[in-house]
Amino acid sequence: MKIFTGEQIYQADKFTIEKQQITSDELMERVAVQLFNWLHLRLQGAQPKIHLFCGIGNNGGDGLAVARHLQEHGYNIEVYIVNYNEKRTDEFLTNLKRLKDRNVWPNFLSKETELPTISREDIVVDAIFGIGLNRTPDDWVASLMTHINNSEAFVLAVDVPSGLFLDKVVENPNAIIHANHILTFQSPKLAFFLPQTGIYCNQWEIIDIGIDVEFLTVTETTYTLISKNEVLQSYMPREKFAHKGTYGHSLIIGGSYGKIGATILAAKGALNSGSGLVSAFLPQCGYIPMQSAMPEIMVQTDVNENTITDFHFNLEPTVIGVGPGLGKASETVEAFTKFLQNNKIPLVIDADALNIISENKDLLKLIPEDSVLTPHPKELERLIGVWDSDFDKLEKAKLFSLELKCVLVIKGAHTIVLYKGKGFINTSGNPGMATAGSGDVLTGVITGLIAQGYPKVLAAIFGVYLHGSAGDLAVEKLGYQSLTASSIANTIGGAFIELFKRPEVPQQQEQQQA
Repeated sequence: MKIFTGEQIYQADKFTIEKQQITSDELMERVAVQLFNWLHLRLQGAQPKIHLFCGIGNNGGDGLAVARHLQEHGYNIEVYIVNYNEKRTDEFLTNLKRLKDRNVWPNFLSKETELPTISREDIVVDAIFGIGLNRTPDDWVASLMTHINNSEAFVLAVDVPSGLFLDKVVENPNAIIHANHILTFQSPKLAFFLPQTGIYCNQWEIIDIGIDVEFLTVTETTYTLISKNEVLQSYMPREKFAHKGTYGHSLIIGGSYGKIGATILAAKGALNSGSGLVSAFLPQCGYIPMQSAMPEIMVQTDVNENTITDFHFNLEPTVIGVGPGLGKASETVEAFTKFLQNNKIPLVIDADALNIISENKDLLKLIPEDSVLTPHPKELERLIGVWDSDFDKLEKAKLFSLELKCVLVIKGAHTIVLYKGKGFINTSGNPGMATAGSGDVLTGVITGLIAQGYPKVLAAIFGVYLHGSAGDLAVEKLGYQSLTASSIANTIGGAFIELFKRPEVPQQQEQQQA
């Protein structure tokens, strides 16, 4: 699913109005009907007090139109106009007149007005600001927002929570609505998926307002949201007459004394994601643990007991995953440098391999084109430098990916894969995956997919989704606190199966279809 910028959303409205030969008012009415239907379906005529806070732009116009539909269906409403300046859009004025024609008289709020009483049993519809907000709201509006947030009423935001910017972080935490649910138009917004802004957007839902299909299809976007439908298009089925060699040979290089487990987890990720063969190259202290933990893995060792001092292995892998548990001993750094100078095999680079590179930036030029880098936030900071905000981080990371010609995986609650200036935002995963070793499993999964012939960027996108999906399946049995990296690795197979499960259809609907 494409994620449109604010400017593209305005263009989409304009394109739809011209292509479908409708007015902007008619488009707004589509929005209002969808918002009303969502509320009406859930309330079914129940009579909680519904407070509609409307700004004086088109977002406010949406709110006024919804108020009209609620009033016509007998709901108990109170409408407020948040009068933050003297400008009014035509659509706002049109819907204000329609409301007054039905003898619904809004309360106009200003900095001199007393704050309205809202109880925790009430519902608040937030239609104060839309996507066009470009500055922090005035103090009195911020006070109103805080009042709404403190009411403990259920808050439904129209398109975006008022106070949220689409392209920068919130400057005043008190000047944003904490919505319980967001009904966003046609597609989600980038701000929903970034840590500094996503905390205000935990529950959101898309409503279709009839934006013209041609615009949605042909318009290029920088970011795409990745869900099951998107990754299914990348899936490569197994062939009947294939053999283990058909699906590639993954080599995992890593491990040091006390950190062999990281390499085991990566190897397990590669094997369970379908790599035909998996080998591991470890220091000698890792030989018995690896062979005992995973009899399917072939093992070669360094001459050193506790750390890798020479990347010398007698095999020809399809792809190499390097870094989990590697350590940063001086001998290892020297050996890794020599390895990069001579290596021509595709790489998935993680953990200490990234840390070595960040401390020796001249190594960046030795990384093969289209390599996959999988840093967690601190490792990313060491590579690209400190950022001012999540939006700044994305811009710096995109530039880094373009300059290095690599696939960059920014791990987080919504892991983002960057490649050639495009971003792919993952939707699977859960907070339980913030656990030791989870990233090592992801390294193995991506490595295993590349071994099977997936293009590097697709392997990263697919691997991130599978990894998150495995975490989602495992957490159902274990809970957030007890989820482990091993349980994620062991559930990769279930994540593949989940790709092909159809949504359950209620029995009544099945009978109707029959």
